[in-house]
Amino acid sequence: MNSFLTSFKESIILKTLFAIAIFLYSLMSSAQVDKNSELYKTLKSKDSIIFERVFNKCELEKLSPIVSENFEFYHDIGGIQNKEEFIMAMKNNICSDPGVNQRSLVSESLEVFEMKKDNKLYGAIQKGKHTFQQKIDGEMKTVGIADFTHLWLLENNEWKLKRVLSYNHQPFTE
Repeated sequence: MNSFLTSFKESIILKTLFAIAIFLYSLMSSAQVDKNSELYKTLKSKDSIIFERVFNKCELEKLSPIVSENFEFYHDIGGIQNKEEFIMAMKNNICSDPGVNQRSLVSESLEVFEMKKDNKLYGAIQKGKHTFQQKIDGEMKTVGIADFTHLWLLENNEWKLKRVLSYNHQPFTE
């Protein structure tokens, strides 16, 4: 054993290989979850409730049950909103004229990362890109694109949306 430690202390190659192995292990242990995993599918489904059911179809009653009571929404153009302000903004803006605005998840952009404490899952980060469409001259046209990052927490064994970052809003160009 001593001869191994001595050769390790003296060998830059062994030190480099060891550092590379640690680096690769850290990448693998913090990588996004598999797209076929239960966690990924669950949070993708929650994303669909927020956007397909609430944003696109204005089924506002679907929103409150999946949003944490101390929810915070940070938007790079619209500012900060709490749960009540967020729901009211959806009602008074997006859903004041249903069918005029839509949101679409950019295919293959969704990523989910586990959050653990003492090796126990307590939350997840979900991020991706989405496009926004508006009805113009009677047809839906893509007008914008943005990034989003969601922090989901397990509250009483239920996934609740705790924080949202909605940023990098840009006009859409093909």
